[in-house]
Amino acid sequence: MKLTKSLLAATFAFTAIANAQETPSFSLEGEFRPRSEWFGHGQSKTAATGTDGYVSTSVRAALNATYKTESYTTYLGIQEVFKFGDRPQISATGNGNFRVQEAWADIKLSETSTFKIGRQPLSYDDQRILGGLGWAQQARTHDAGVFKYNKEGYSLNIGGALNTPDSSIYDTASLFSYREMAFVHANKKYNNFNISALILANTYQAATENKSTLLTAGLHADYKIDIVTLKANAYIQDGKRIGDLDVKGAYLASLDASIKATEKTSISAGAEFISGKKDDSAAFFPLYGTNHAFNGLMDRFYVGNHANAGGLVDLNLGIATNIKGYAVKVKGHHFSEESLGKDNLGTELDLVVAKKFKGYSLVGGYSQFFEPDAVSGAKDSQNWAWLMLVIKPKFL
Repeated sequence: MKLTKSLLAATFAFTAIANAQETPSFSLEGEFRPRSEWFGHGQSKTAATGTDGYVSTSVRAALNATYKTESYTTYLGIQEVFKFGDRPQISATGNGNFRVQEAWADIKLSETSTFKIGRQPLSYDDQRILGGLGWAQQARTHDAGVFKYNKEGYSLNIGGALNTPDSSIYDTASLFSYREMAFVHANKKYNNFNISALILANTYQAATENKSTLLTAGLHADYKIDIVTLKANAYIQDGKRIGDLDVKGAYLASLDASIKATEKTSISAGAEFISGKKDDSAAFFPLYGTNHAFNGLMDRFYVGNHANAGGLVDLNLGIATNIKGYAVKVKGHHFSEESLGKDNLGTELDLVVAKKFKGYSLVGGYSQFFEPDAVSGAKDSQNWAWLMLVIKPKFL
């Protein structure tokens, strides 16, 4: 009897100790995201008369694993991005788009700080300058290390990267591919007010020892009171783009306001000003932001294009509502140049409809772009349409 009681006491004690300690956890999730799009009629650039439209389907297929302990978290994400028809049916090789999308470890340094190192997304605020680019099937990641500090509503992130995989020269001529990157992001959250500051330095290099450094700095803020939400951005750029292209006081400034008209409906209005090229300076470029989310969904501006043009003034109005379980958004944009004097770059109207089902969701949209009269040789109708299925199974 005494032995039994002793065994029971020992069992209870062991159970209490085990429960007091954090058990490592493992999760395995997936993503299957096919998207069909109508191209060739004005998406990303003006479609010329005689241009034929076509439908293309791309797919993101991903598998993501997370292992978490009391002292660290590790994450591995692998994915393939493919298009219907990009591989012959009996080909012995793939399309070359299978890759390790994310691979990082987040190490706990103290109760308020961690250090995250590896291939990871950098996403801050409204993703205007640093974003994960989730719309693109391939998304965006950085090979970087980031120190993170969080305490009582304050957060501070300090990060950097050095891309020299084969030698001390990082041979690339792309604004998206830097040799060196360093940033500081600070944020403070109040009850109804949130403000962040960002300082980002990128050093570029192409073929030679010559390097050029571009500095981007600014503020993001949002404020909510009752039915009104305000969001603002203000950034400047200075230094040199790749190839020693001078940038002097280039800027981006925006203000957006939304009003909750009913429980299901909100109305928004916004304006964004992005400086263009001048005699002594290149234009502002929003670098690593999720640019698809800004300046119209047809990606006419700053999505692999418009990098050093006349800048942009984007005036927009929108409405978002829910109709019998369908989330519906309509937004209109009027575009003009900031620096080269073109009063009209066109007008765009975007429609997005989303519906959640049990275990998956469907999202689709239609956009129409109205070219200004000054554009010659354009098709009468400039449009783009898309439909996307999103399934994110949780295996473990």
